[in-house]
Amino acid sequence: MALSFNPVFASLPTTIFTHMSALAVKHNAINLGQGFPDEDGPLSIREAAAKVLREGPNQYPPSRGLLPLRAAIAKHAKRFYDLDFNAETGVLVTSGGTEALTASIMGLAGPGGEVVLIEPAYDSYGPIAEAAGAKVKTLKLAPPAWKLDANALAAAITPNTRVVMLNSPLNPIGRAFTREELEGMARVIAKSNAVVVCDEVYEHLIFDGRQQIPLMTLPGMRERVVRVGSAGKMFSLTGWKIGWVTGDAKLIDPIAKAHQFITFTTSPALQLGVAHALEHEIGFTLTLTKTLQGNRDVLAEGLRRIGFKTLPCEGSYFLTADISGLTNEPDIAFCERLVAEAGVALIPLSFFFSGGKPDHLVRFAFCKKRALLEDALGRLEKYFHAEPRSRGE
Repeated sequence: MALSFNPVFASLPTTIFTHMSALAVKHNAINLGQGFPDEDGPLSIREAAAKVLREGPNQYPPSRGLLPLRAAIAKHAKRFYDLDFNAETGVLVTSGGTEALTASIMGLAGPGGEVVLIEPAYDSYGPIAEAAGAKVKTLKLAPPAWKLDANALAAAITPNTRVVMLNSPLNPIGRAFTREELEGMARVIAKSNAVVVCDEVYEHLIFDGRQQIPLMTLPGMRERVVRVGSAGKMFSLTGWKIGWVTGDAKLIDPIAKAHQFITFTTSPALQLGVAHALEHEIGFTLTLTKTLQGNRDVLAEGLRRIGFKTLPCEGSYFLTADISGLTNEPDIAFCERLVAEAGVALIPLSFFFSGGKPDHLVRFAFCKKRALLEDALGRLEKYFHAEPRSRGE
């Protein structure tokens, strides 16, 4: 008798992040593909968590999260965005941002509903929505400006649309949507049956003096939006997997009910470590933003010198570059060649589009030590300036 599995997951390949990271290990390459820092966040945060591990509590915390952390998350939202959340009913702690997104989609979309993705889209959104029984629709942004057009969004939404996913700053391209773009989106959402799940895990990693503008802060959006946040991105502790969802109690309630059957709860020691971080180490995050902006500038200048055409990057860990001036290859072949021959691992951008196009762009992660970025640039410059110049054509 033939075995049958969930087709959403059974048909999926290994993620491009795992694939390129494995190639990086195989070829002893510098990994500028997967977006994780190569330095841990502040010692005081880790010490706070370690103290709880030693002294307790170490049993199940409340499913919605320990109150000290939920209160710290609410206080953070008030301080930076003047958003008021009831720590008891408007804040949910999750096992990372991905679990927050999963619970949000499962709790708010459901079988038969539509989920609209703005592409390029983080690769977990689509499979999560499909596994929940929702129908996925896409709105594709166009390079190099990647502008969000309200009319195009309105055309993608139907009366059956339950959720629109908005990621800003946007992984993989580093777009931070403007107030004008968000106001256009708010007008469209106000006329629909949809709510918006705002993936704002890079909320503080936004550059050049820009300010993060949560869609929730715009008129009429307070009861139509939930925000997803991540301590891993804010405090360079990505392995801790502490995330959260904030929003109106009516939206948080079904998300919390989905969460209770996904992970139920999250390590109390790590929760209290993050509570300490939000109260005492936010300065680290604000300094990190300046460091990453400098890394972006060093990387962009070096890549342009080599022959890449860099696209604007307004936030996140990532810089996008056009490879068409260096090769005729599609992005995946280019990245696989580069990791083997130049010793630098990247991510092909086509994997963030449901149709696999465009395929002439690649993503660099610059959340690394400056010396490592300079080493990677040195390897690339040596490779592309060697004879013959026109490799891969």
